[in-house]
This record gives sequence, structure tokens and C-alpha cells, in this order.
Amino acid sequence: MIGRLFAFIFKRMGWTIQGELPSHLKKYVIAVAPHTSWWDFIIGVLARSVLQIEKARYLGKSQLFKPPFGWLFRMLGGTPVDRGSSHDVVEQVVNIFNSHDEFILALAPEGTRQKVEKLRTGFYYIAKGAGVPIVPVGFDFKKKQVIIGSLLNPSENFDRDMEELLSFYRPIQGKIPEMGLS
Repeated sequence: MIGRLFAFIFKRMGWTIQGELPSHLKKYVIAVAPHTSWWDFIIGVLARSVLQIEKARYLGKSQLFKPPFGWLFRMLGGTPVDRGSSHDVVEQVVNIFNSHDEFILALAPEGTRQKVEKLRTGFYYIAKGAGVPIVPVGFDFKKKQVIIGSLLNPSENFDRDMEELLSFYRPIQGKIPEMGLS
């Protein structure tokens, strides 16, 4: 019921989806950028219903999962991550992928809503370690489109892979354009 409501709100807001997620795959990382506003979370949750991937998970900073709203973030598919600890988050998430037959993880490769010049690398090494592809996705606020790119299987050429991803993200305009990737 909530999924249909979220899909209705998404369409009522004038948003559309360009492209398709790989329905033949049961495991992959969705890397969403540019991440410039808290609105990205709202659009992501709504789009998740339209794309019918309600079981997709996302990582969030552990502070989000504390009262009074922690229950809500968990209900919406969130998994808390302690970014300040010495725990190897990449290894933990690779183990989660390896222990499930189906697992979709969505995250923002910038790791922040602040302006960054490059992507953080955790999402890449999670995908590489788990042997799963990356699906680049952008929320283009100018066009009101969720844009789904082509699968990227992490290779032995990290620099080329990152440049391919950045080439996909650069033309996409986030909610706060000056905070986007350049």
C-alpha cells in the first residue's frame, strides 16, 4: 500500500525514470550521484517504489538511526554504518552480499552532500569484492528524471572505471547544482 502511495507521489511531483534496472541480476550496487540535498533521499525512496525494488537497502550514518526517527530509516531500508570507527565497512558489506542470494545496495558514492571533486571509493571496492556490477543512477532535478546508466563491472583499471562513472554523472544536475560533480 505504501509503495503505491510513494509511486503516486513520485509521478504527481512530475518525475520520470529514464532507463531500466537489470531485472536479470539479483545482486548489484546502485551508485546514486550527485548527492547535493536531503531531497535526494526523498526522491530515492519514492523511485524505489516506482522501480519495484522495495527490498533494496541503503547505508546511512549511524546518527540517523537513533531516536526519534531511527525506526523510520530502518523501515525505509536503511542500514546504519559507523563511519568514524575503525571497522572495515567495505569488508562488512562484502560479507553481507556474500551471505545473501539477492541483495541490492543503493548508496551515494560522494559520501556527503558537500561539494567534492572526486568520488569516494568504498562503493567501488564493495562491488569489486562482492563480484557484483555497479549501476550508476543520477537524480536530475532540472529534468525531474531518475537516470539509470549502463552496468559497470569493476575492472583492473580503477582510473578508467572512475572516469566512466564521472562522465555519466557530470551532466546530471542535482538539487543544488553548484554542489554537483565537476
